[in-house]
Amino acid sequence: MSLNVGIIGATGYGGVELHRILTNHPKVTSCTLYTSSSEKKKYAHVYPHLTDICTLDLEMVETEQVQASHDVVFLATPSGVSASLSPELVTDDLKIIDLSGDLRLKNPGMYEQWYHKASAPADLLEEAVYGLSEMNRELIKTANVIANPGCYPTATLLGLAPIVKSQLVKPKSIIIDAKSGVSGAGRKPAVGTSFTEMHENLKIYKVHEHQHIPEIEQVIHEWDDQLDAISFHTHLIPMTRGIMATIYVELKKNLKQNELMDLYIQFYESEPFVRIRADGSFPGTKDVYGSNYCDIGLKLDERTGRLTIVSVIDNLMKGAAGQAVQNFNILFDFEETMGLKQMVPVYP
Repeated sequence: MSLNVGIIGATGYGGVELHRILTNHPKVTSCTLYTSSSEKKKYAHVYPHLTDICTLDLEMVETEQVQASHDVVFLATPSGVSASLSPELVTDDLKIIDLSGDLRLKNPGMYEQWYHKASAPADLLEEAVYGLSEMNRELIKTANVIANPGCYPTATLLGLAPIVKSQLVKPKSIIIDAKSGVSGAGRKPAVGTSFTEMHENLKIYKVHEHQHIPEIEQVIHEWDDQLDAISFHTHLIPMTRGIMATIYVELKKNLKQNELMDLYIQFYESEPFVRIRADGSFPGTKDVYGSNYCDIGLKLDERTGRLTIVSVIDNLMKGAAGQAVQNFNILFDFEETMGLKQMVPVYP
């Protein structure tokens, strides 16, 4: 089986990363690039690194043409776009993988409260499958609409899953200290992410207000209904790509370090893109740069009884385009690592 795919929002960082993966994917026949922010022009004019590599034009989105021409469409759009566009695109013959946050929250009111935009229709939110690949594989296989997780939630939830799903975490004890490279803010120029503002600087932002808070809480509550509110803080650091989520939790049981290590190793032993570090080793963002891996290290503080979990991903790969293609592979029953396994981390 070979498929025709479309990328809506191809001029953003998530869109160009999707293009990088999909144009080398053995099951993709054609990849059409759509934009609503640029007039028709060569893609290489927007991204000169593609000169003599990509000769495609950017196309304007016309709903009927998108539906008729593609088997699957990726929406790498800013929040608020997919909420209005996805309902127009949905058909039985077109699969949708949405990389924005518009279809992740099941409660329309919750979306409007945290995103400050109009929500997608409730029936579409209910239909959308949350695309955390390692946790929702069976639901993804039969989905028509996939809500790709956010970058911070991906790192955080993969770090938490083994202990939360084992009901080992004390309620209200989860604290997440997360840091991201500046590409997570998108390509649109802004003073706060300019070189002079970010160089040699570290900034916290959206304190107690980040839109990924309800996304994380929604999932952990599904895994353990005794868990609800979390403390979640995000920081921008002066690098281009990467996320590190340092997670602190209190445990219900007095477990030993080796027992926790065994739990994590066994939980992820069959997962191709989650790597558990050896006891005493912790990952850095460079260890996953340009790849679809999530690397996790953990250490129990026997003095305080707190467990520290360090989870790192590339925000544009496992946190966006890479996970979207992983879900694409699951959806169409391809080898899950297809088009991704050869993307080993870029180091140094």
